[in-house]
Amino acid sequence: MGMKAHRSYVRRLSLSPEQTAELDQQGHAARALWNLLHEWWTWGGCTRRPTMRQTDEAIRQARKDIPWLADLPAQAAQQVLKTYLRAWKNFFDGHARPPEFKGRVRSRMSVDNPQASKLRIRRLNRRWGELTVIKVGRVRFRWSGSLPGVGREPGRITGARLVKDTLGWHVAFRTEQDRPDPEPRPGPAVGIDRGIHVPLALSDGNDQHHGPWLRAKEAERLLRLERKAARQWRARMRGQPASNRLRRTYDQIAKLRARAKRRRYDWQHKTTTTIAAKYGLVVAENLRLTSMTRSAKGTVDYPGKNVRRKSGLNRALLGEAHGRTIELLEYKLAERGGQMLPVPAAGTSQKCSACGHRDPVSRAGIKFSCTSCGWVGHADTNAALNILAAGLAVNGRGVDTVGRRREASTTRRSAYHPGKPARPRAAGEATPALAREGSEA
Repeated sequence: MGMKAHRSYVRRLSLSPEQTAELDQQGHAARALWNLLHEWWTWGGCTRRPTMRQTDEAIRQARKDIPWLADLPAQAAQQVLKTYLRAWKNFFDGHARPPEFKGRVRSRMSVDNPQASKLRIRRLNRRWGELTVIKVGRVRFRWSGSLPGVGREPGRITGARLVKDTLGWHVAFRTEQDRPDPEPRPGPAVGIDRGIHVPLALSDGNDQHHGPWLRAKEAERLLRLERKAARQWRARMRGQPASNRLRRTYDQIAKLRARAKRRRYDWQHKTTTTIAAKYGLVVAENLRLTSMTRSAKGTVDYPGKNVRRKSGLNRALLGEAHGRTIELLEYKLAERGGQMLPVPAAGTSQKCSACGHRDPVSRAGIKFSCTSCGWVGHADTNAALNILAAGLAVNGRGVDTVGRRREASTTRRSAYHPGKPARPRAAGEATPALAREGSEA
């Protein structure tokens, strides 16, 4: 038995001005087709829904009647319909919001080339490759890594999607690879606490850090451009749209932010690959990031407190993109036979990992000093140890050095009665933290 791994590989395109103009035209046509579908699909409310056959016939007739809509290839037009129907299915299943109209400025242009046989991918040299785009011709792209199904690489390419962002056009190759089912890997277990001062604090002390996503000169230029955009926005006539100069400033800001996003994504991929290759069980908090980054502005009747401070905290949390880190780590662990285990986040930063006593006063910033046993350490490391203990209790792997199961009643008692001290330890008895370190060593 085996499994089919579906992955996407993104490469940057190198286009001539004529090819860029042609792809831009196709992207605008795909966006307009989406809006036409949405208007026709939602016209008349929920009582009227056209069938798949009626919608397909309407698209074929529209490509004959509207010249600029015919610039979009037929396969790409059919893919717009499939994507639109899939968006409705995701909404009905409760996974996403309902489809909306796509704006010309804020939406990201994309064109599908679903037929892999027409791509004709070929490697030119060490740095460049080439593929065929319908109605555009042969296009070069950066060969920044191997592709399944090209050359001697196992697997196959099932299609491609052309996407444009602030840095230009890119191609995302959809691939499929046959892989054997991974065997369960009994590797070491680790708890991960996600934060701001320490992006990923691991229970064994192997914390993962990163520097600022933008260099000093880039951050200075970004601040200067944001202030310039604010001045240009205030100088415009009230009720008038943004000027061309303001749009150009917005484009420069978007390029710097896209550069920071790429560096963050690169760090996340490298870090999660290292963690997935080293550990067999990773325990992480089940954080509600949407609620954590909600604005504290409040209402007119009930205004919020410390709004600017909370907005800065929200920006810092969103800048770390902790949700994507867990998504990457989850599928990489599954490929290697590991396991990702989420645990509730309540109380992990207020409980002492040594004695189990829970007291909000024990934590002061990044320092944790237990008011019961006097244990002192980094607050994020203490939280990671508590997360690991909660995961081992759920997973049934919590065995200390003397072979006894960890007492779950002590944890429950300290959680529900934070004023009561935990079970006193006998003379010479190791703390749970030391026992874990000894078992992992």
